[in-house]
Amino acid sequence: MNIQKQLEEILPAGRIKTRLIDLLSYAADAGFYSLTPKAVVQPVDEKEIVSLFHFSTANQIPMVFRTGGTSLSGQSITDGLLVDLSQYWDGLKIEEDGALVRVQPGITGGMVNTYLKKYQRKIGPDPASINSAMMGGIVSNNSSGMCCGVKLNSYHTVKHIKFILPDGNTFTTENPADYSRFEDECNGIYTLIAGIRQRLLADSELRDRIRKKYEIKNTVGYSVNALIDFEHPLDILAHLLVGAEGTLAFIAETVMHTVPDYAFKSASLLYFPDIYTACQCIVPLNDAGARAVELMDRASLHAIENMPNLPAVIRELPEGAAALLVEFQENTYAELEEKVNRFLQAVPALSLLHAPIFTTNAKEQEYFWKVRKGLFPSVGAVRVSGSTVILEDVAFPVAKLGDAILDLQGLFKKYEYNNAIIFGHARDGNIHFLITPEFNSPDEVDRYDRFMREVVEVVVHKYDGALKAEHGTGRNMAPFVETEWGGEVYNLMKQIKQAVDPNNLLNPGVIINEDKEVHIKDIKPLPTVEHEVDKCIECGYCEHKCPSRNITTTPRRRIVIRRELKKMEIRGDKVNHKILLDQYQYDGMDTCAVDGLCATACPVDINTGELIKRLRRESHSAFANKTALLIAKNFGVLVWGARFALAAGSVLNKLFGRRTMTGITKGMKKLIPDMPLWTDQILPPPSLKVLNTKVGTTTGEKVIYYPSCISRMLGSNVGGKKNLMEAFMSVSQKAGIMVDVPQNVFGSCCSQIFSSKGYVDANKYMANVFIERMWEASQQGTHKIVIDVSSCAYSIKNMRHNLTDVNRERFDKLNILDCVDYLHDMVMPRQQAITKRGSVVVHPVCSLQKMNTQDKFVHLANHYAEQVTVPKHAGCCGMAGDRGFLFPELTNAATMPEALEVCQHKYDGYYSSTKTCEMAMSHAVNENYESILYLLDEAVM
Repeated sequence: MNIQKQLEEILPAGRIKTRLIDLLSYAADAGFYSLTPKAVVQPVDEKEIVSLFHFSTANQIPMVFRTGGTSLSGQSITDGLLVDLSQYWDGLKIEEDGALVRVQPGITGGMVNTYLKKYQRKIGPDPASINSAMMGGIVSNNSSGMCCGVKLNSYHTVKHIKFILPDGNTFTTENPADYSRFEDECNGIYTLIAGIRQRLLADSELRDRIRKKYEIKNTVGYSVNALIDFEHPLDILAHLLVGAEGTLAFIAETVMHTVPDYAFKSASLLYFPDIYTACQCIVPLNDAGARAVELMDRASLHAIENMPNLPAVIRELPEGAAALLVEFQENTYAELEEKVNRFLQAVPALSLLHAPIFTTNAKEQEYFWKVRKGLFPSVGAVRVSGSTVILEDVAFPVAKLGDAILDLQGLFKKYEYNNAIIFGHARDGNIHFLITPEFNSPDEVDRYDRFMREVVEVVVHKYDGALKAEHGTGRNMAPFVETEWGGEVYNLMKQIKQAVDPNNLLNPGVIINEDKEVHIKDIKPLPTVEHEVDKCIECGYCEHKCPSRNITTTPRRRIVIRRELKKMEIRGDKVNHKILLDQYQYDGMDTCAVDGLCATACPVDINTGELIKRLRRESHSAFANKTALLIAKNFGVLVWGARFALAAGSVLNKLFGRRTMTGITKGMKKLIPDMPLWTDQILPPPSLKVLNTKVGTTTGEKVIYYPSCISRMLGSNVGGKKNLMEAFMSVSQKAGIMVDVPQNVFGSCCSQIFSSKGYVDANKYMANVFIERMWEASQQGTHKIVIDVSSCAYSIKNMRHNLTDVNRERFDKLNILDCVDYLHDMVMPRQQAITKRGSVVVHPVCSLQKMNTQDKFVHLANHYAEQVTVPKHAGCCGMAGDRGFLFPELTNAATMPEALEVCQHKYDGYYSSTKTCEMAMSHAVNENYESILYLLDEAVM
């Protein structure tokens, strides 16, 4: 069958993905299984979902829904139809002054909390992956996390659910009429659920057993507590969907109760001689009212002990030691202090290695949590190349946790998983253990199988715990659902699945699976490829940061494809290798903005942009490298040539209409793919008179102003304003700062243009030229050097590795400032009389985030404007120097979420700190974004 053609009767071709690169890159999620789908589809509404259900049934093709793809247990993969909801299902509405939030499945939990923050509320579930995990998965996996315990998870905080059954029927618990309609239209399901409920009400032993199982965290099988928690079959079915991992229905919308986001918090790392002793501290902490108690064994601490800003004591802990990350949260400081002090009174009776030190500093707390949340990927990254990361998730009664952990550690030793670690939510008796087996032989698979079966014995039969606490059943626990629940309850689960999904086409094999070896099948191979790739465990934490995520691919999927190419190479599959490599050029290479923001979200700092730069370097011929070096050596000629071309183009637009150059460059691009496109944001080149002037007095502090090449080439005089260089001089003069412009700026640049394209020799040449000229201009580092574009400043601050030994010494003595640093640290303190602008919106560029100066940028805006908006969807604009000129579709996709948000209001000013990014945002919003320099120039008297 031609699945593409058939699906085009339901969806437009642009939202159907059947190319080799799409199928292989979507084949894997964050878990350790992999299946290749027949097609990936991106529906936009419920009507299309219903059509896809009918298509699945008519063609007997399995169907799986996926949002963030951060699931760990093999529940969001398929060899059928993969329905990607990550792009078009991000609706959110806050109701009842923040008490409720209405969400679609494709918005991240972190973004929901961002919107709720002003109400001092948040959603109950708080998984470590919340910034990348989406609400569809959070609800469908019944996620919990650090602080929510067993009472504030997805199940307990859901108020209403709107869902579509496999037969296409749609219901919502919000509509009273749907209750009677459900009985009429789905009488078989209605009758079954009502009958099971009556049976459980009559069987007190079985009912009590279910109650007891949910006293601890438990996501094994279906949420059968719904059968006794609710009366009407529609309510019961709706809550059975929570934790059903998409095996029963499609959840189109959820209304959730929110919980307090406490204003006052205090956190500490507590150190213990061993993990058993640490577990004995859990009850006193719970009694004191701790909201979070996170356990970390010595092996997990080894993986992160060299991270910057962590207490040095972690490196000095003895082998066998353990730590608890503890946090108290309250509405008032007095309540917080009372609870912390209550715990501290109990400290003398505890066997702590060091006296506890609690911090109320938000930045320190945030860092502690970043470390804790990054444990899983961090440990996975230091595994042996080629090994697989498996993170299991079990729960025990808190009183038995210490003994249970010792038993698990005994199993690690027995099966020689010597690098295993244990961490988790100790407050709730919920721990995660991570092992890194190498599935390169049948013996290794058999070892893992035997190990898992013993784990089941320990968890279920010895401690009456839960085999899955919050990660979902998936494929890796499906064989053991009956073991945990017993045949009677398991049979009820099977009846529910059969009644709701009689064709077993909705995520088959997940939760209900008669194959007792499914947990050791379809395991994802991870061949050794290259350093950047080998560290990645495909967790997906990076994806929400990627500017190309909604048009081509993401950092995770770029890495998945590198692995697929290696597997094809090993197999000798030359045909598919060539197809995939050709497709990777545009999807993986050309449309990567190499902005590096992925590294800011990656717990192990994998910068996929650096990987792509290296691949670009390796793809260049010797001739291309020589040409780039020649251009670098004659860069001044290039700048003058560009100025002439821009001036000529502007003249043509004046003579023949403003779209003339756009049309010409579009036509040329058909013949020359690397031809940049002219946009409405390109203005005539600026006057260079300012380069021959000095401002300020000889008695004031002096700086060296280096105008970037883009400031010298691209005009910014919208509405007759000063150009950027003139604005810089004006601001400095008003602050009484003397400014000197080097006379040799032409023929030099920050070298970013060569770095991003992978031209090594040209990059090194230009980097050294810049340092040599700035060394002279600054009088051997005597004066500070200010760069007027943030992206250039970032490149300069990170060019040291490209310098000669002599220039490295010079570099270390130079004081190089981005314009944001300059304005915040030097200009703002000197200025008194200002007239604030009204409301402004700002776009913090990627470079500010990577330089950790975003707070300074926002502080500047707040100082010179009455009201400042930082868009919640602010991210990389995808311009990436010239990417937006070469591939405007990348910039259009990258800016869309932020632009839609900004366009909801009209502001008095729109500001950023990098010219090309300002151009991208101006195009997206249809308003004039300009440098923050203009805000200061206009506000200062």
